[in-house]
Amino acid sequence: MDGARRRIIQTSAAAAIGVALALLCLPLGVYPKLACAVLDAGCPADGEPRGRLPQVTRLTAVEVAQSGSYVALGDSYSSGEGVYFLDKEPVNDGADRCHRATGSYVPLVAQAYRFGGGTAFYACSGATSRQLLSGQYGQQPQISRVGPDASLVTLSIGGNDAGFTKVLTGCIVKLPWSAACVDQDAAVARRIEQLRPSMLQVLGELRARAPNARIIVLGYPRPFPKEPVEDVDNLTAEDQRWLNGVTRRLNDVVGSVAAEFDRAIAAFGGPGSVEYVDAYEAFTGHEVGRPQPYLNGLHVDMEELKVDARSYHPTGEGYRRFADLITKQIAAGPGRPMNNFQLATP
Repeated sequence: MDGARRRIIQTSAAAAIGVALALLCLPLGVYPKLACAVLDAGCPADGEPRGRLPQVTRLTAVEVAQSGSYVALGDSYSSGEGVYFLDKEPVNDGADRCHRATGSYVPLVAQAYRFGGGTAFYACSGATSRQLLSGQYGQQPQISRVGPDASLVTLSIGGNDAGFTKVLTGCIVKLPWSAACVDQDAAVARRIEQLRPSMLQVLGELRARAPNARIIVLGYPRPFPKEPVEDVDNLTAEDQRWLNGVTRRLNDVVGSVAAEFDRAIAAFGGPGSVEYVDAYEAFTGHEVGRPQPYLNGLHVDMEELKVDARSYHPTGEGYRRFADLITKQIAAGPGRPMNNFQLATP
């Protein structure tokens, strides 16, 4: 009778263990340890103590971020375009084409936290969401730099999909009395809306490659004062308000896609997260035209008669502000419990 009862208990326990593994998304290697502890089955010959269950611990947001490698992707607002001219030599392979700079927020984030797998910096100036997947300048795609060991991914993306550089150029080179700036509204709105499926594809690829990682998406700062009163770089107050509005709309789309994706992860109890950092108000008091701007204004190379790439990109102070936003987000987490777990053998 005792033997039959024991077999019934073992069978029930085995079923319970299987359900727990499925719900918690624990590694398959956990099962033998639980089987040994609960069922007295499959124990190694040299034998760990029987009857003691391994401890399953839910990781904090910071523990998740630091558990593997930090991979920094994105466009010029992540690569450091605004301060690239200050570097004496490339920070890594391809940095001379992608304008990755030591003054970007990425090295500052890497210094603020200790990442178990180190840091990989591959953001590239000019990147669109599609180029994040396909590559630029003969370099391998940024997405390919992400592997299963990645625990934190940061990126800024969408500005080039919206054609922001072209839009801004059209606003600056217009005739002073022209409405050529705001007349771009319909085309810009269409490009911003088309960003949604591309963003979803990028996030899906990142999740497939690094299913346990926290993905932090950084928005863009408002470039001009909330209530501009003076012309700046041939941009009227109306032009500045419109460009601020374009930035807000772009951020809203990026933020909503990130939020929707994270809700899906949480609904299925999956590990990792997608988090959005709204940087729209981050440069308040330091916009273009202010005494101490966090964005470069218009810079023209008079020898080549062309606009310098650092124009309307963050200054060193701007990138430090970005670093502050991201380090705080790493500490704060996604605003919900992480579904990443660690198994400790007793």
